[in-house]
Amino acid sequence: MQSGKIGPQSVTGLLNTEQGMKPWRTECEDKMLEVKGYWKNYIDGAWVDGGAGKIDVINPGTGEKLAEQALADATDVDLAVQAAKRVHATGVLSDMRPVERGRMVQAMGQYLLDHLEEIATLLSLEQGKPVWEARAEVTGAARYFEYYGNQAETLEGRSIPLGAGYFDFTTDEPYGVSAQIIPWNFPVEMTARSLSAALTTGNTVVVKPPEMTPLSNAWFAYAAEAVGLPEGAVNLVCGYGHEAGAALSAHPDINQVVFTGSVATGIAIASAAAKNVVPCVLELGGKSAAIVHSDADLEAMETDIRKGIFINAGQVCSAMSRIIVHESRHDELVQRAVSIAESLSVGPGLDRQTFGANMGPMVSVKQRDRAAGLVSEAVSQGAKLATGGRAMNIPGAFLQPTVLTEVTPEMTIAQTEVFGPVLSVLRFREDAEAIEIANGTDYGLVGGVFTRDLDRATQVARKIRAGQVFVNEWFAGGVETPFGGYGKSGYGREKGREALWNYVQTKNIAIKLKRT
Repeated sequence: MQSGKIGPQSVTGLLNTEQGMKPWRTECEDKMLEVKGYWKNYIDGAWVDGGAGKIDVINPGTGEKLAEQALADATDVDLAVQAAKRVHATGVLSDMRPVERGRMVQAMGQYLLDHLEEIATLLSLEQGKPVWEARAEVTGAARYFEYYGNQAETLEGRSIPLGAGYFDFTTDEPYGVSAQIIPWNFPVEMTARSLSAALTTGNTVVVKPPEMTPLSNAWFAYAAEAVGLPEGAVNLVCGYGHEAGAALSAHPDINQVVFTGSVATGIAIASAAAKNVVPCVLELGGKSAAIVHSDADLEAMETDIRKGIFINAGQVCSAMSRIIVHESRHDELVQRAVSIAESLSVGPGLDRQTFGANMGPMVSVKQRDRAAGLVSEAVSQGAKLATGGRAMNIPGAFLQPTVLTEVTPEMTIAQTEVFGPVLSVLRFREDAEAIEIANGTDYGLVGGVFTRDLDRATQVARKIRAGQVFVNEWFAGGVETPFGGYGKSGYGREKGREALWNYVQTKNIAIKLKRT
């Protein structure tokens, strides 16, 4: 799973200096109390109950119930799809002059910025991340609307020469109804990433927000209404994956699917969509490795370790989950990584208002216990626990920031996506060995190279089997840079101009001309 990113663009440029933090109990308690108790789905311009009942949304920072969310069933999904299909059929978006459609998309991003503090506070409450991370996520989400809104009028066809007797040209047309199944780790940014691109290209959308972190997605409906999108152009149907997600991915009237999540669920979604010959964009997680050479600047890399594995409590698909370090620098790197992990102040996200050496909870006790179990298994297989590795004895879903050493490539911890604040450190002697280890998993989302030697960096980056490679800065790049995986990390590209091609299909028109 991803995101990111903070998605990997929202964390770019963060400093490695701790700043003061405002206490939540004195300044944020009222905001928490203002969170309404029951949240509905949004279908065809109306807020509606769900046919599958409702679910409790838990604040992972306290373990307490935050609110209730309506759950959609297959009937609700069908109503949303039919609404989106109807709007698309009218041509109200696809026939609009692209610059005008782009301005509406940009305005949605500005709406998010105008309500930054409200959305960030709600996001911190439902997902657990520190408020400063939540602000970065909302800001990153707004950036997607800005970027893709600017791209709307740049999508152009081409003329193909067929000789004097013909005029031939291409045009790019929206697929129609885009179904988007959103992960719980970056619910605002991931929705923005796909929603902005879909609307920019003239599609209508049915979003399935994640059932664990659904509340902040409501702001996309508010934004759609505020900028004047027609009713039914944007729909939100929160539900369980096996019910609402399955109904959406298998629906005969959707035209494209975007999914971020596990490999198993991605396979199920792609299989269901394939029965209707519907294309998918799949981002399915990673086990990303940073190769650290003997000449790397380890002091500068401290920032990369901190944001690479401990941002969002490690719940980032493109996290720096493995470091493959030259044996001559192993001990120094481990010492620095342990120091970073032990310096983090871990606690509720709303207690952590400003950027600093801090970390929130994982999204749920279940996810925390899974990560802790993988750490225990690693130790039983011969890995050494340098620091952390245990659930914290406080309310909420907290796992100690963890560093494992003496990890070998065949260990479960080196092959399995932990999706938590767990760093595995492996050794290498020769460059070829490091590349082999980095490429030795089923995943291929991102990778990293840390060296002062530009020639070595270029050569190694070319050999890493991943959709994106960072050199000397983890999460380098931004909204502008294409993102997606190799192997079981999925297919298709998010971010950058390349993402837009997932939302359009090319039509060729060949005209026979009369001879004069």
